Amino acid sequence: MALFYIKAFHIIGAVAWFAGLFYLVRMFVYHAEADQKPEHLRQPFKEQFGLMEWRAYKIICNPAMMLTWACGLTMTILNPAYWQMGWFHVKFSIIILLTVYHLWCKRIIVKLEKGEKPYDSFQFRLLNELPTIFLVSIVLLGVLKDMLDFLYAFGGVMLFGVVLFLFAKAYKKRREG
Repeated sequence: MALFYIKAFHIIGAVAWFAGLFYLVRMFVYHAEADQKPEHLRQPFKEQFGLMEWRAYKIICNPAMMLTWACGLTMTILNPAYWQMGWFHVKFSIIILLTVYHLWCKRIIVKLEKGEKPYDSFQFRLLNELPTIFLVSIVLLGVLKDMLDFLYAFGGVMLFGVVLFLFAKAYKKRREG
């Protein structure tokens, strides 16, 4: 019975983590676009977005990531058979990549805080779609569990990623034109 509660909190943590990451990187978009504001508004906007970015990172993203990891690792302790399953190794690898993305976002906050411009707003929009690829992959692995099915589904995820990119390009062209 405890495993079900741990699994439920694992999913809750993952949902909150993804929500935080989507929100955080969307703020990067607005932070980058602050340079397009009138001169007297630029700095106040950047300061406000910086504050919001840190709050989202520290108050939403970090605790949610820790809850996800803690519950996930606890499930593997309670059910070590997960480590024998091929799909789990792929899922675990994707979650490590998601954690790297999470930490990369922190580096971006620091750069933005220093006044650096690591990416433009369009590049941040694309960066904001990356967690979608992680999310779809993780959910498909958790549901399908069979590697062969996942490989077919992963092809669909990659196609989905290409469609997202093309949509973002078309949206940029529409906004600018």
